[in-house]
Amino acid sequence: MGKAGKGINTGKLATNMQKRLSRAQEKVLQKLGKADETKDTVFEESVANFNKQMVEGTKLQRDLRAYLAAVKTMHDASKRLQDCLADMYEPDWFGKEEVDAIAEETDILWSDYHDKLVDNSMVSMDTYLAQFPDVKARIAKRDRKLTDFDSARHHFASLQKGKKPDQAKIAKAEEELGRAQKVFEEINIELQDELPQLWNSRVGFYVNTFQSMAGYQERFHKDMGKLNQDLNDVMTKLEEQRLAKPAPPAAPPVRPSPSPRPSLTPAPETQQDILLFDSEAVVTHSETFALLGWLCLRCLAKKLKMLSHLVSVSYKNQTSIPEYPISSGAWLVVVSWTQEVGHYIRWCLLFFQVKAMHDYAATDGDELELKAGDVVLVLAWDNPDEQDDGWLMGVKESHWLENKNLLVKGVFPENFTQKL
Repeated sequence: MGKAGKGINTGKLATNMQKRLSRAQEKVLQKLGKADETKDTVFEESVANFNKQMVEGTKLQRDLRAYLAAVKTMHDASKRLQDCLADMYEPDWFGKEEVDAIAEETDILWSDYHDKLVDNSMVSMDTYLAQFPDVKARIAKRDRKLTDFDSARHHFASLQKGKKPDQAKIAKAEEELGRAQKVFEEINIELQDELPQLWNSRVGFYVNTFQSMAGYQERFHKDMGKLNQDLNDVMTKLEEQRLAKPAPPAAPPVRPSPSPRPSLTPAPETQQDILLFDSEAVVTHSETFALLGWLCLRCLAKKLKMLSHLVSVSYKNQTSIPEYPISSGAWLVVVSWTQEVGHYIRWCLLFFQVKAMHDYAATDGDELELKAGDVVLVLAWDNPDEQDDGWLMGVKESHWLENKNLLVKGVFPENFTQKL
């Protein structure tokens, strides 16, 4: 059984080799002009169109794959960019949730666009090109069968023209010619019908491919445009939020190491001199002198005498001192008591107010802790020589209104505040 199978394969191989030699010999004779060649101009034109169609389709497939790779690259780049924005976006900024949602929807949109291109355009492209290898193989087979047919035809003709015709050989050659012609005509007829149809199908394929791609692109860019507009709106609101907030202040000015200044807390004996009139605290001589450090003692004495005379005349028949609480116009009322004239004098000093625009954490014991929005009453320094550039002395308005004293006054950076 093994020997029989080996013999069959050997015989088939010998037959194939004989066919190849006969075809090669026929081709040589045709090229030398010693044997005519069957021509079919219409079929040759169809073959030329087929080759052109196959080359164009292969190029389209290659370019479509490159486009899909570019879409995937753009998707990855877009995702990294959106993730970067989402990571940088601080929670207290306007539209944090919107930015996260836009990033997620953008990623989904890219994925959907890429998947549709792969599932439709690319699959259709692969199916379209899959038919070309089989048709190409049958065209090559037809060429071989045509050569076999021409060879059988020439062999039959040569036997007929021989000097001593051998009818048996002629009959056998005629039989081989019939078989060769039948095989050739079968495949030739199939291709003559199929090639023109395949050539015409390219138009419909191109239309469907690019129409679907155009539709996907239109929907993708339309949806992406909406997301981009939403992101632009969020960025616009964020910029408005930024402009509405005051810019962060510069660092507080550097305070040089000052010479020791008097304590801001009044001495115990001074605190005991604070008097109450109608439940309102008044400030003693020591506080008055601290506030009016820029005045010489002589000038202060003159003013006290003058004001004592004015008060004694104006309030001669009054049993209590009129009240002048702190107004929004930044008037600080300080009552000074003088034993020389025996009258209580209301001393009014004009100071300006400032509003804290930013938080300030005190770094020294004599500094004033500030929160954005605090109103501070600015006071004169105890010793003008100790005043540092860019720093003010003051007490919070809230403390004054509640306690009516200056026990918690302190220094603070001027560039953290705005004058009212």
